[in-house]
Amino acid sequence: MNRRKFWLSLRPYMMILPAMLAILCFVIYPVFYLLKLSFYKYNLLNHAKSKFVGGDNYKQLFAKDEFYIALTNTVVYTVVTVLLTMLFATLLALWVNQKKGKKFNALLQAGIFTPHIISIVSIALVWMLLMDPNHGILNFLLKSVGLPPSKWLQSSSTSMMSVILVSIWHSVGYYALIVLAALRSVPTPIYEAAELDNAGKFTTFYRITLPMISPQLFFILIIMTIGSFKVFDTVRIMTGGGPNNSTSTLVYHIYEYRSNNLGYASATGIVLMLIIAVLTFVYFRMLSKKVHYQ
Repeated sequence: MNRRKFWLSLRPYMMILPAMLAILCFVIYPVFYLLKLSFYKYNLLNHAKSKFVGGDNYKQLFAKDEFYIALTNTVVYTVVTVLLTMLFATLLALWVNQKKGKKFNALLQAGIFTPHIISIVSIALVWMLLMDPNHGILNFLLKSVGLPPSKWLQSSSTSMMSVILVSIWHSVGYYALIVLAALRSVPTPIYEAAELDNAGKFTTFYRITLPMISPQLFFILIIMTIGSFKVFDTVRIMTGGGPNNSTSTLVYHIYEYRSNNLGYASATGIVLMLIIAVLTFVYFRMLSKKVHYQ
């Protein structure tokens, strides 16, 4: 009987053991190994030249102008991408929700979700063609309505906004469907009660809809902030961090030093991880109490 109780008490731990081992091997160990590498001058091409340098990598990191440029670009990219994507996703979800019951509703939802399932490599290459200053269709459309053409990816002043445009187009449909699912989970009697009280559309949205979908919006905010700080593929394919480092981000900055100075790249990775951790903590500290769970 005691043996049976022992195995029953042990069974929950055995059930979660595979997941915990995976987290230990693929999350916790890499983080500590990354921290260890950040204190070494580590040459990936020649291990014999690797040596312990203490905090020199961090001193070098905070003394580099390139790091602050990459950090500024990452912050700008994150703020603009997160805010605009959440705004457009919410507006798009509200519009699709009004079409509820229409025959083309399922086709409409599939259409807005399609960009998210396409490879970002394919999307980036197509948008590069669309943004070609000489032969791209975007400049053709600008000229056709009497607006001046843009250099898009080939100018320091417009390259970051061009990358942001592609990122928003790629992800807005996915987050719109999340918001749409939240909208359709709001109980109908609440809206009926608001109509009886003669509440206007804006009041209904602000007082009822927004609080009811706040858990999903909070989830999108967290996920998008983390993802935006780790942006790499779009920058690598479309601009390579240029022109003049105008689109260089923290992850791309890490990528540039991956071979000749892995210790410096590891230090940058640790700083990036701390920034994301602090932002996540601030989000939960400041906004979690404003999220209304049913």
